[in-house]
Formats: sequence, C-alpha cells, structure tokens
Amino acid sequence: MNNNFKILNDGLLDKAELAALGEGEMAYVKPVLSDDIVRLFPQAPEIQPGLQLFALLSASGEPIVLTDTRDAAVANAWAHDLETVSLH
Repeated sequence: MNNNFKILNDGLLDKAELAALGEGEMAYVKPVLSDDIVRLFPQAPEIQPGLQLFALLSASGEPIVLTDTRDAAVANAWAHDLETVSLH
C-alpha cells in the first residue's frame, strides 16, 4: 500500500480526502441484515428479511459485492487485489 500522502490544513483531511485514502487498494467486509440491503444496493432484488449477509465495500464505502459468507467477500477482495481491513 502506498502510504505517501500530502498533509494540508494542519494535517486534517476533509471528507473527500479521507474517503479517497486506500481507494483501489483496500476494502472492508461489513455484516449486514437483508433488511438493510436496499440502502447499500438499491438495484438489488427483494431478499427474504432477517438474513445475515456480508457486503464488501470500497475504502470510500461504495458497495462492491454482496454475499452470504464472509469468506466469499474476502475471496472477492483478494481476487481484485484489494487488501481487507477491519473496522472498530
């Protein structure tokens, strides 16, 4: 990963700069309920409510893929040369 970035505004990043960090290099896996899918994937077909699913999201939060297992989401990230990171 390229950790070189410029520091402006007394070292503070604005929302756009923060969202761009890691773009195309990192992604994160987010557990989601099927009830919340329409918010992340507006084009998704209707899904049975109450299912535990996993969304792979870009560093900026853009949805990449939706799957039924965490392993499948991580495998998709690796297939696209994206490093997965954890959110705390």
